Amino acid sequence: MSKKVLCCVAWPYANGPRHIGHVAGFGIPSDIFARYQRMAGNDVLMVSGTDEHGTPIQVQADQEGITPIELTDRYNSVIVDDLVDLGLTYDIFTRTTTSIHEETVQKMFTRLLDNGYIYLDSVLGAFSPSTGRALPDRYIEGVCPKCGYEQARGDQCDNCGIQLDPADLKNPRSKINGETPEFKESEHYFLDLPAFKDELRTYIDTVGTANKWRDNVKKFSLNLIDDLHSRAISRDIEWGITIPTDKYRDDNTKKLYVWFDAVIGYLSSSIEWATRFGDNPDSWRDYWNDRDTMTYYFMGKDNITFHTQIWPAELMGVNANSESTSEFGELNLPDNIVSSEFLTMNDEQFSSSRGHVIYVREMLDNYSADALRYYISVAGPEVQDSNFTWEDFVTRNNNELVAGWGNLINRVANLIFKNFGSVPDLKELTDAQANITTTAGGDSNVVNIDELGIALKAEIDAAFDVIGEL
Repeated sequence: MSKKVLCCVAWPYANGPRHIGHVAGFGIPSDIFARYQRMAGNDVLMVSGTDEHGTPIQVQADQEGITPIELTDRYNSVIVDDLVDLGLTYDIFTRTTTSIHEETVQKMFTRLLDNGYIYLDSVLGAFSPSTGRALPDRYIEGVCPKCGYEQARGDQCDNCGIQLDPADLKNPRSKINGETPEFKESEHYFLDLPAFKDELRTYIDTVGTANKWRDNVKKFSLNLIDDLHSRAISRDIEWGITIPTDKYRDDNTKKLYVWFDAVIGYLSSSIEWATRFGDNPDSWRDYWNDRDTMTYYFMGKDNITFHTQIWPAELMGVNANSESTSEFGELNLPDNIVSSEFLTMNDEQFSSSRGHVIYVREMLDNYSADALRYYISVAGPEVQDSNFTWEDFVTRNNNELVAGWGNLINRVANLIFKNFGSVPDLKELTDAQANITTTAGGDSNVVNIDELGIALKAEIDAAFDVIGEL
């Protein structure tokens, strides 16, 4: 029986073109999964878009002498072209600057505020002494107070995974110009994450176990629960979504923060899809309110915390208060968080700022999309970091894709054409064919590779027996 599957893919940030490390984490794995689910007869909705708010966009636009929307228009176009040419099959790929997204974010914020999970408080914010402008969390580096990592960011330490605020760092410095930030008190809205600590722990443990989350996701997420603390969801910035409260609705210097609004994009893009392409404007509810729908989220490992803690907490907070049902209804929490490790190059992490990078367009201008897709499929960072080298890329494509699979398909196709003139019509399934159908599709989303291999071999042997008799 056909099932509904919601495939949510991490949103690439619209401050530049994406490199192959990015698409190895969020793009190609999610597309392979979505294609398989469609072939198995399931009803798939695959959503994503470009993440376009936040101070990094504002800073880069200022440096280039253009507006933030001009910058994001440019890179949205670049990213869309790259992903289309890579063969990714989104049902909708949109943007966080749409009116539907802004309206959805503001409604989610208001619901969380009314339910008591958002509150006002003052916090030390980082400002540039030379310009007086607020500094983005990710543009501040320093020493992690927990593990001592010297290049921890103002929002998260990539070494130990702990969530941070810029004021937590030791010896903080601006990545923009190297100056020491000036910290001033500023009033902001906070999401009360500790209120969800027990519920999140139970969710991660039970759902993660039942749906066989990868170890890197489940263990990492559980380890961070004890360090959970409230996070500011607004910033002193002009570029972002307007805060829907009387106090700040008309204040153009304080907006909702990018990490709060970006994850809501999964919901807003589904609503936009229903409005533009669905059978009716409420068809998104089939994927968000029906518990029989399976929901999968794809990303790189640096985004795990946003998908196993922050986004589930937002959903839990909106779902709370049964006496006053949200207009969104009871929203489904993620069933599976599919996080890839990092694709490195010559054992170093990809970095656009350091020029240690291979952009998607560079690959597509020189090789076919299938060559890159195949390489990431067989050698990508599925459960551990994997190292890209040009030698391995060429060897795998020439020796495996072309000489192995390509040669097999070419020989079988030639034999079929020579002996039949076309692919014969399938009348009744043989036992081997029925076994393939049951193993690859059936009622389960889990494929038994050993059984599938035996079934495929039996079918290939039978096909050659028939050809040999002609």
